[in-house]
Amino acid sequence: MTEMPAPPSFAPGTPGRFWGLVPCAGTGSRAVPAGAAADLPKQYQMVAGHPLVLHTLTAFAGVVRLAGTLVAVAPGDHFLDAYPHASYFTAPCGGPTRAATVQGGLRALLARGAVPADWVLVHDAARCLITAERIDALIDACAHDAVGGLLGHKLADTLKTATDGPGGVRVASTVERSDKWLAQTPQMFRIGTLLGAIERAGLAVTDEASAIEAAGLHPRLVPGGAQNFKVTYPDDFALATAVLTLRMHSGTLERFGGARGVAVGDPRNNPFFS
Repeated sequence: MTEMPAPPSFAPGTPGRFWGLVPCAGTGSRAVPAGAAADLPKQYQMVAGHPLVLHTLTAFAGVVRLAGTLVAVAPGDHFLDAYPHASYFTAPCGGPTRAATVQGGLRALLARGAVPADWVLVHDAARCLITAERIDALIDACAHDAVGGLLGHKLADTLKTATDGPGGVRVASTVERSDKWLAQTPQMFRIGTLLGAIERAGLAVTDEASAIEAAGLHPRLVPGGAQNFKVTYPDDFALATAVLTLRMHSGTLERFGGARGVAVGDPRNNPFFS
């Protein structure tokens, strides 16, 4: 078998623009809460009065250094056509896996005028509690790094391994946690480096950092936060709604519509419900 070439590398300080890339082609069937629209994937379910992904896109719209944000949707998905905004654009490049969707998104960015030396910040659509401040902190930490990096959250809980047998699931051992981190997003790498790393690692990798690591590189870990969790299970919707309501997430209202001064979770004066 022919060995895939190593992904291209760029000297630290090589100039490049910054782009957002939000994979938005999954179905997220595990996360649909009771009473939700069963025909909508989780990224389009309502959270605090708006489709979940709009909270994510609001944060990216607040990062002035971004040249633009591409939302990689599945072919035939026109949900976001109803919520146009100059800060983002869509491309029907979604694939059967996250890596395939990211790969398609990277190629779409290059077709739109990005260059391999530009940076891309890949972010889960379902991490709707990300903030512009966290995104800016990642850019500040990685813009002059030789590899790039990702937001992460240092593990706080005791970590166990388990066995599953006739007596049920039982603890097998306790794992040292001092060097353990939960990988979050955005994950920020040069477009050319990431595209080459995915092509080399294959489409089964579950995040961008894994592809970069498979190429022998070591991404920088930048502290994220406990609130930057991925909405994965039904209970996560209630927690995300509570946090967004507490924040009084006026940014979503200002960018995508809504009465100013009204709590995001209050549908009475919300144009998304009209």
